[in-house]
Amino acid sequence: MKKRIQSFADNVKHFYTEMYYTPYRQTMKREIQKRDDLFKLLIYSERLGLPNPASFYTLELLPFMLEDFHEWHIRMGMEKSPLDGFRCC
Repeated sequence: MKKRIQSFADNVKHFYTEMYYTPYRQTMKREIQKRDDLFKLLIYSERLGLPNPASFYTLELLPFMLEDFHEWHIRMGMEKSPLDGFRCC
């Protein structure tokens, strides 16, 4: 009996959580994407020729970020890879 009440309470909580977040889900995804794009610009800026004051710290992250590079540069409006010596297309 206690298990059924707990299950019902969990279902009600899930329902109300989804009712609250559903209208904002697309907006949140868009904002997360913008934040990620800015972060990737900071990571790639040294390679793109932009001065980056934090390049000492961001160069360590570059190998981990190259997996998503193709999607990022297409989304930013660059048809081909802007990095010399790195072809992803």
